[in-house]
Amino acid sequence: MIQIIAVTTEKEIITNVSIDDVDFEKLKWWWIDFNVPTENEVEKLDTILHFHPLAIEDCILSLQRPKLDYYDDFSFFVAHTIGPECFDQYEIDFFIGANYIVTFHNNDLDEINRVWNTFLREEKIFDWDEYRVFYEIMDKVVDNFFPVVYQMEDKINEIEKNPGRQSMDVLLDKLFDLRHQLLELRHSINPIRDLFYRILNSHHLEGIKERREYFVDIYDHLLKLSEMVDSNREVTNDIRDSFISLNSYQQNKVIQILTVITSIFAPLTFIVGIYGMNFANMPELKWDFGYFTVIGVMLVLAMLMIAFFKKRGWF
Repeated sequence: MIQIIAVTTEKEIITNVSIDDVDFEKLKWWWIDFNVPTENEVEKLDTILHFHPLAIEDCILSLQRPKLDYYDDFSFFVAHTIGPECFDQYEIDFFIGANYIVTFHNNDLDEINRVWNTFLREEKIFDWDEYRVFYEIMDKVVDNFFPVVYQMEDKINEIEKNPGRQSMDVLLDKLFDLRHQLLELRHSINPIRDLFYRILNSHHLEGIKERREYFVDIYDHLLKLSEMVDSNREVTNDIRDSFISLNSYQQNKVIQILTVITSIFAPLTFIVGIYGMNFANMPELKWDFGYFTVIGVMLVLAMLMIAFFKKRGWF
């Protein structure tokens, strides 16, 4: 579907018009949105708007890395937004020229729809231009990341506190899932951050210079998001190392207890082994108190060893 909003030189708003019927010479500026376009609609990027074939190819290919390309009469931007399923990434392409902006996306995106509706309701609609539209869309794209990052922080805190007393294996599985999701977030946020760094330092985008403070604000948000993601990954590293250390400590305690028990029973087994050899002329075999004496020696020996191990802090 192709949607059009245009402002004429006579300050009239045009919305319900086909792209084939637009007289671009009479427009002050215009915004065309390619929302989940068909193949025939994609062709109009070339046949009507006459964009460069390489830029059109980047639109058709899915999930290009966020970037900025300069062409003779327009600038081409690629950005990503995050979907309602948290980690589904969607691409938004922008063609920005002297008096127009064209957005292209293969998914119906809430960010575009919200800006579109805001534009139609705006009282000062004639104050808008192509870079105002670009700013409004990217501002909402970046704002969408914050709830996801905050949700990740809540999950990390829940794992650390472990209110449900879940086993360490379950917690580690959840922790590694969170680390994977944080890595995906970093792969989404950092390229957009780098894109805005390049935008802010570009000498070709006069519209950015006029609204520099607004785009700097978006860049600051991206820096904050990037720092939050990196900080959360460090926290997961600390929790993972703590879990692994605790698990090793518990295993060492179990091995220590088993070793102590084995050490206690070693001399007792030795004594039992001697009196179980069944030789005919062994002393004490015919002694009436021999059995009780050996049992008593074994008990005293076991108690002495237990006391020794406790004194050394091994048991």
